[in-house]
Amino acid sequence: MITIDETAGTVTIQNPDGTRTLPMASTEAFEVVSRAWLRCGWDVKHVYSFTWLGRPIIQLPEDMMRVQEVLNGLRPDVIIETGVAHGGSLVFYASLCKLWGKGRVIGIDVEIRPHNRAAIEAHELFPYIDLIEGSSIDPTTVDQVRLEIRPGETVFVMLDSNHSRAHVLEELKAYGPMVTPNSYIVASDGIMEQVIGAPRTAPDWDWNNPKAAAEEFVRLDPRFQLEQPPWLFNEGLVREPVTYWPGAYLKRIG
Repeated sequence: MITIDETAGTVTIQNPDGTRTLPMASTEAFEVVSRAWLRCGWDVKHVYSFTWLGRPIIQLPEDMMRVQEVLNGLRPDVIIETGVAHGGSLVFYASLCKLWGKGRVIGIDVEIRPHNRAAIEAHELFPYIDLIEGSSIDPTTVDQVRLEIRPGETVFVMLDSNHSRAHVLEELKAYGPMVTPNSYIVASDGIMEQVIGAPRTAPDWDWNNPKAAAEEFVRLDPRFQLEQPPWLFNEGLVREPVTYWPGAYLKRIG
């Protein structure tokens, strides 16, 4: 249990090992409160309250800000995303491509609902987006994506479709080879293992999640390592992201 006393500026933690009181102006207090905030945010569906340039984007704003830092450094020619939903993330990446004056986005989903497809295709940034409907791990879909990548292009991949360990592992095996050296493939939503017991969760999420898939993949493929990208600016005390994507970034090193 945690108790926040804003007047005293403290966070008190009570557990079977005893009670500790931390000053709010400490990294440990921030981490404790952030974990509680993430769980509370999951319960109330906080991420279902944002749009990007008119399209719903079901992501934590901090995660999108952090990935933007990575992408701006890489400025990839191709951004591949599995999982389309309302298309907000595709539009987010497309807006970066337009800003850079280069790049395009490939969105893949087993089902792109007609109203979402119509809205994405009507968006002013659709010229930067290609939509592929099909299972992200179907060999036909993977081949179609591979054929859209031209020789010498820099490729970044975001995995945000079926979040089961088995599915994400197959995605990593399929799309990992498309990632160029020093770029990343990101297995999002490892937060699953931290929110077991919350609404919309399952008891097996302690092992059946994208983070577990990423950890297995780096054991299987030495060309990749788990590496949280460094922050480009930080004048505060916080050293870890408040994220739905713990252990998500796999950097290609070989």
